[in-house]
Amino acid sequence: MCGIIGYAGGGNAAAAIYKGLLNLEYRGYDSAGLAVMENGKCRVVKSCGRVEKLNASLQFLSGNTGIGHTRWATHGKPSNSNAHPHTYGKVTIVHNGIIENYAELKSKLLAEGDVFSSDTDSEVLAHLIDKFYDGNLLSAVVKCADMLKGSYALLCMREGKDEIVAAKYRSPVILGYGEGCNYCSSDLPALAGNCGRVCVLEDGDFAEVTASYIRICDRTGKEISREILPNLAEPAELSAGGFPHYMLKELWEAPATVKNTVKLFESCKTSALAALSGAERIILTGCGTAYHAALAGKRYIEEFCGIPCEAEYAGELRYKTTPECGKTALIAVTQSGETADTVEAARLFKSLGAKVTAVTNSPHSAITRLSDAVVRVAAGTEVCVAATKSYSGQIAALYLIAALLKGDDGEMTKKVEKAPDLILNALQQVDIYTLAEMCSNSRGVYFLGRDIDYAVALEGSLKLKEVSYLPGSGYPAGELKHGTLALIDEKTLSVFIITDEKLAAKSSGAVEQVLARRGKVAVLTNIDGVRGAFENRAEIITLPECDKFLSPLVSAAALQLLAYRTAVIMGRDPDKPRNLAKSVTVE
Repeated sequence: MCGIIGYAGGGNAAAAIYKGLLNLEYRGYDSAGLAVMENGKCRVVKSCGRVEKLNASLQFLSGNTGIGHTRWATHGKPSNSNAHPHTYGKVTIVHNGIIENYAELKSKLLAEGDVFSSDTDSEVLAHLIDKFYDGNLLSAVVKCADMLKGSYALLCMREGKDEIVAAKYRSPVILGYGEGCNYCSSDLPALAGNCGRVCVLEDGDFAEVTASYIRICDRTGKEISREILPNLAEPAELSAGGFPHYMLKELWEAPATVKNTVKLFESCKTSALAALSGAERIILTGCGTAYHAALAGKRYIEEFCGIPCEAEYAGELRYKTTPECGKTALIAVTQSGETADTVEAARLFKSLGAKVTAVTNSPHSAITRLSDAVVRVAAGTEVCVAATKSYSGQIAALYLIAALLKGDDGEMTKKVEKAPDLILNALQQVDIYTLAEMCSNSRGVYFLGRDIDYAVALEGSLKLKEVSYLPGSGYPAGELKHGTLALIDEKTLSVFIITDEKLAAKSSGAVEQVLARRGKVAVLTNIDGVRGAFENRAEIITLPECDKFLSPLVSAAALQLLAYRTAVIMGRDPDKPRNLAKSVTVE
């Protein structure tokens, strides 16, 4: 979840690390820090809060090797003392992941007289590496890693040498090969524009990184080779390109995301068809927004292909008792490709004989390396923590997968090719301001829909909670009378999504139930009869007409815009909501 970066080269390490941390801040922004090797001594600067707080200290740092960290807190509250890097003795480390047995390790170290300066699980790593150091930093890091349970992406320096040692297990580490310098990082955006070639470490790999070389080895110290790949990441604009927030900018990039995902699908068709053909059962899995896309994908595959299909939260799926599944295919949906629960669910099902297809925005990620097929989402870098354009790309990719399995991808591809214009129309024409004001003045906001509109209701509710902090939930409209009505009063708002003509009457009945109890109501619809039925009784948001199976691309865009407008009205930062981070690499 945290972001880590290392630099070894001939330039100013502090400046290079600071720039990288700005590009990694979506991974966590509770605190940040960096360490630079100056004349054989390690100088550390860190602060609670955003990365930009480090800027004032950069002029006082020199040196050509360093490491940095931006934190999403797991152990210990956000504070200066809990911020990384952590130093003990002559060793300084940054860490992404969770050390599950840290309490046991810390207890032993305390008994030996060690003194700790933070509440984090990560600090034990510095203590252990310092304890094991015998003249060889790599050897000390290996001995430390052998004692750990959990996950780690670890960068380590020791006073006296311009060298970084990296270790990787169940958290990402990417090495970057630059001109006269080398990098290590937890994600590609920090390397964009800095190096044209990258290498992705595998679990159990270690690496020595200096200005002149990168050496990868196993735990015995034996040198090993990993494929060197082109760096596909493009430098992210640190400005929002004229938009007040990245979230709004990325909402307007959703049409291009769908268009580019459709284009990219042509290169994915053969492998996807091979991985999914012959499956008697298909399971789609993901977390958060990716799970909501999976719910829509389930409906596509069932409706178009007649294949039994399930959608499961990855965090639940990975712990189920699962039989051998040679006739089962798993579709794992993850923006980052590193979501821990999704990756582990995919790993489990692959071990049981299932074919795994990844739907992801990240080409060199953990999910792509273990999958039988990869369907790329062409969203580019998504800076805002709340997913917007990547969701649109996932919906488009899952629609195309269902069309491919049906054997009718030509005609259906023509339909989805029209979706970018529909999304653009929704963003340009939908008047969401009044509804955003209604949300900001409500005690709770509930999103309701039937069938595929229910999948969108969940996404709308999540977005509003993420960026405005307003409580609420998404519900199937038919479940309203089975308990949820108890929540309804004049201080709550119910937002109904109605885009399916066949189910419109049923959903309209639920609207009437809320109105009868003096609840505030908004209806997002592209059905004339629904608009007419509730005119002057509810806030009506008119959506562009479209095929009901493409409606999630349109209605979700309107709801994501609603979440953004509400957050701004309430004075929230929609790009970096409290307590959240984008890439969830811990369980």
